Amino acid sequence: MVFSSILFIFRFLPISMGIYFLTPKKFRNFSLLILSLVFYSWGEPKYFVLMLASIFVDYFISLGIDKNNKSKRIRIILLCISITFNIGILFFFKYINFFIENINSIFNISLSYVKITLPLGISFYTFQTMSYTIDVFLKKVKPEKNIIDFGAFVCLFPQLIAGPIVKYTDINRELKSRKVNLDAIQEGIRLFILGLSSKVIIANNIGSLWTEVEVMGFSNISTILAWMGIIAFALQIYFDFSGYSLMAIGLGKILGFNFPINFNYPYESKSISEFWRRWHITLGQWFKEYVYIPLGGNRVRKVRLYFNLFIVWFLTGFWHGASYNFILWGLYFFLLISIEKAGLLKFLNNNKFISHIYAIFFILIGWVLFAVVDLAQIKLLFKQMFSFNIGNEWIYYLRNYAIVFIIAIIFSTSFPKKLYKKFIKNDVIDTVIILMIFLVSIAYLVDSSYNPFLYFRF
Repeated sequence: MVFSSILFIFRFLPISMGIYFLTPKKFRNFSLLILSLVFYSWGEPKYFVLMLASIFVDYFISLGIDKNNKSKRIRIILLCISITFNIGILFFFKYINFFIENINSIFNISLSYVKITLPLGISFYTFQTMSYTIDVFLKKVKPEKNIIDFGAFVCLFPQLIAGPIVKYTDINRELKSRKVNLDAIQEGIRLFILGLSSKVIIANNIGSLWTEVEVMGFSNISTILAWMGIIAFALQIYFDFSGYSLMAIGLGKILGFNFPINFNYPYESKSISEFWRRWHITLGQWFKEYVYIPLGGNRVRKVRLYFNLFIVWFLTGFWHGASYNFILWGLYFFLLISIEKAGLLKFLNNNKFISHIYAIFFILIGWVLFAVVDLAQIKLLFKQMFSFNIGNEWIYYLRNYAIVFIIAIIFSTSFPKKLYKKFIKNDVIDTVIILMIFLVSIAYLVDSSYNPFLYFRF
C-alpha cells in the first residue's frame, strides 16, 4: 500500500501543483481544500465524512466560543464538546479494540471486536484541530471566519498523513496571504528531494536489516546481530520519519507555507531531555503547551513536577499506539527524564563524551520497547542483547550492510550539512547534486519492493 501511495504522490503532485498555481490567488485556498480532500479520499474514501466532520465541528464551536465571550460557562461547555469530539473519534478508531481486549481479559468475557481500520493521519489532524479550539478559547487567536480557509488548514495535504503537527497559529497569516517566489519553490523542491532520499535510499536500505532480524526470530540471533538490528531500526525510523517530515516541509514551502521543523539531529543529543527537544519536535511542543504547562509545568513542588511528567509521558507513549509496549516506552522516558531532572543532568552537562554514550545507549534501549509489540519478545530480545553470545552470523550481515550503516550514521549527524555549506557555494553544482540525488532516489523507489512508511500506523 505504501509503495503505491508514494507513486500516487508523484502522480498527484504535478497535477495538483498545476491546478494550484493556475488558480487565481483569491481562490487558492479553495483549490487547496479540494485537492487535499481528493488526496485524503484516495487513501481512505470511506472516512471522507469523518474529515468533513472534523472541519465543521471545530469551525462552528470556535465561532460559538468567540460569540459567547461574556459567558465563561458556555465557553467551557463548547470547549469540552470540541475536546470530547476529537478525543472521542481518536479513541474509537485507535483504542476501542485495545480496551475491549483488556475488558475481556479482566472480566473473562467475550465482547466482540469492532471491525475498523485506522483513518490515515487521525493522530495528527485531531491534535491540530483540538489545539486550534483551545487557542481560540484562551484568546491566543481569533476564530477563522472563512470555512474554506479553515478547511484548508485542517486537511492540508503535504503534512496531513504523518505531520509535522502544524498548529493554526503557525500558518494563520499564510492562510490569508502568502507569497511564493522562485527561491522559495527551489528551496521547497530541494527539501522534498532530500526528504525523499532520506526515506528511499537510507531508511529502506538500513531498515531491511531489522526486518531480516525479525524474520530470523530473536531466539536465533547472536548478541552482536541483536545490537546491529536495533541500531538499524533506530536509523530506519529516524530517516523514515524525518524524511517524510522534510518532504512535507518542502511541499509546504512550494505552496507558500513555512511548517515548523520536526527533527534536529536527535542522535547528537547528550541527554534524554535533549533528545526529546530534537526528536518529533512538534509533538513534544504540543504536549508541553497543551498538557504539561496547564498542569503547572516546572512551577510546582517536586512531587507534582514528577506527576506532571508522568502524565505527559504516559500520554506520549499511548499516543503512538494502542499497545502496552508504547505505554512502557513512554514511561521509560518518564523515568529517565525524572532522574535527569533530579540531578543527573548536571553531571551530564559536565561530561560531554560520557553523556553522549549514555544518551545513545538508553535511546537504543527505548527503541526496543517501541519496535517490538509483544512483551515476551521484548524480553527475549533484551536477553539476546545482553547474553554475550558472540556467534558468527553477524559477519554476513555486516558485509552486506556495512556501507549503508556508515552512510546512515554519518548522515544522522550535522557533519555532512556543515561540510556541504562550507564547500558547495555554487548554485549550479548544488542543483546538479540535488538532481543526481533525485534520480538515484527514483531508481531505488522503482526497483525496491521493500518500502514501508513506519509512521502511517500512528
